[in-house]
Amino acid sequence: MPTDSIARSVDAYVQRCAIERGLSPHTLEAYTRDLGGFVEFCHRYGVTTLDQIDRRLVRRFVANLSTRGYAPRSVSRKASSVRGFLQDAASRELIDTNPASAVPNPKRPRTLPKAIPSHSLGALIDIVDGDTPVDIRDRAILEVLYGTGLRVSELASLTPDDFEGRVFVVVDGKGSKQRSVPLTRTVIEAVDRYLSGSRQELLAGGTSNALWIGARGGDMTTRSIRRVVGMRVGSFPHALRHSFATHLLENGADLRSVQELLGHTELATTQIYTSVTRKHMAETYERSHPRA
Repeated sequence: MPTDSIARSVDAYVQRCAIERGLSPHTLEAYTRDLGGFVEFCHRYGVTTLDQIDRRLVRRFVANLSTRGYAPRSVSRKASSVRGFLQDAASRELIDTNPASAVPNPKRPRTLPKAIPSHSLGALIDIVDGDTPVDIRDRAILEVLYGTGLRVSELASLTPDDFEGRVFVVVDGKGSKQRSVPLTRTVIEAVDRYLSGSRQELLAGGTSNALWIGARGGDMTTRSIRRVVGMRVGSFPHALRHSFATHLLENGADLRSVQELLGHTELATTQIYTSVTRKHMAETYERSHPRA
């Protein structure tokens, strides 16, 4: 059985994830960080080659994370990174079997997504009604986030051509999975207003292929978009995505449709929203039924 340096194998694995799976830079950074911690742990026990890794070592690694005070969600993610890495090594016959396959994954706490009530969110967006280029841009950003449920990275990657005469916007989601999301009249009007003059004013004679332009004329990043949402709504872009999904389900949308709109690969990822809508349904029942 061939042996290989664990550190070298981790580098090769992360590179393959980038090329073959099209993972985002953020996900690749998390893999590198998680697996780097595993490599350091292995070295502490004198383990430097893949064939020296056994189930006991993996269990010790996971237990050590909990002992060091990592949150259950972080422990679960790190354990999953190690499991995926070792499974890849086994499939490439660098090791006989995956020593992490029999190690139970720590249970992640089931946290419900936080949605902003529709009336509150609508009021917060409507407040942004100024006539300055920044006001018009920020209103368009909020309308698109809430009206489409896009991730902030997807929003930041948009171009003006993505909206040219369109009633759908096509985005590349996680894992380069492409999807089409319908545009509401409100979203189209807000973006058209921004493109009709405000974007050019912000460019101040410059050129860019990005849709969203900052106050100094440069392309907006995910960080600058987060700042806009924080300032205007007092929350994060993901809260608008959660609100988009929750409000659709509360108003009768089916789970499969919401899954497609969000770009979730697995239906189970979307099913967490059913807990939110059940809670909403119960509260509505208690308020409305005369015998409740």
